[in-house]
Amino acid sequence: MPPAAPSRRLPSALGLLLLLAATPACSGGPAPAPGSPAAPARAPSPVTADAESPYWVDPQSRAARQVAAWEAAGRNSDAQVLRRIADRPTALWGPGGDPGPEIRRAAAGARATGRTLLLAAHNIPDRDCGQHPAGGAANARAYRNWIGAFADGIGNTKALVVLEPGAVAHTVDGCTPAGRHAERYRLLSEAVGRLKRNPNTRVYLDAGDPASVENPTDLVGPLTKAGLEHADGFAVNVSGFQPDAAARAYGARISERTGNRHFVIDTGRNGAGPLPGDRAQAWCNPPGRALGTPPTDRTGDPLVDAYLWIKRPGDSDGTCRGGPPPGTWWPDHALGLARRATE
Repeated sequence: MPPAAPSRRLPSALGLLLLLAATPACSGGPAPAPGSPAAPARAPSPVTADAESPYWVDPQSRAARQVAAWEAAGRNSDAQVLRRIADRPTALWGPGGDPGPEIRRAAAGARATGRTLLLAAHNIPDRDCGQHPAGGAANARAYRNWIGAFADGIGNTKALVVLEPGAVAHTVDGCTPAGRHAERYRLLSEAVGRLKRNPNTRVYLDAGDPASVENPTDLVGPLTKAGLEHADGFAVNVSGFQPDAAARAYGARISERTGNRHFVIDTGRNGAGPLPGDRAQAWCNPPGRALGTPPTDRTGDPLVDAYLWIKRPGDSDGTCRGGPPPGTWWPDHALGLARRATE
């Protein structure tokens, strides 16, 4: 892995707390989720991105804020390790409600550095079959409005969007009721079309992973109905732990049945592979996992467009194994992923 960036000195922990107490709340974006570190007293300096990665690194990410907080508290060794996450690009998941302000903030940062913005759109109605993290848009009309605001926030910015993790796979595994399939495919196809109206946006439809779909060719028809023809490709292993080789083999089977469509692989947490044992328990905050291949578009593979960190390393999968609610920043878990990384 590249050498860690030199640590930046921040005010003492006491001084930081006093500054935070005196500073009005910022209205430029959503507040951090419960368990997320508070924003530092001053905005962090722009991160120097990996020269081999074309993607933007968010200086206000949860990991970056945690690094600042730990440095202010004198936990410099832990902060340095956590830079393995903070100094690398991870996807911004569009907030529910109005995603526009947060995406516009990130898009402005990406444009200022000439980098590509990584995004995940995850708000389809009845997403994740009402399980964790339950939610999504209330209905088709609400989703169309949401994806429109999402796309408008990107505008002309260079962006790569992973569209609706789990949405297609759940029509295959029986999780989404059959009566909802046609609407889901229609909404996904419309979303692909809306996002591709942006001149510099690339779209990859999510296609599950080997742990969730036993036969990947079962996804070919659903992906086609969901607009794969008009997308730039598909994504595999999002939020998963399958090693690169297994994810690549899975994606290749889909590719050969869809006209050799390209794909991207989420490598954020697959450095140690999946947790052995019961597959039903292995997906949620498995212990002993590690960061995987750093984000890059230099894959050396004609089918794999990029290795990306889509599921943000350090965000909880749910309340299993002592974790906080799904999507909440979990510093100790993030630190473990970073400590066990080999790249």
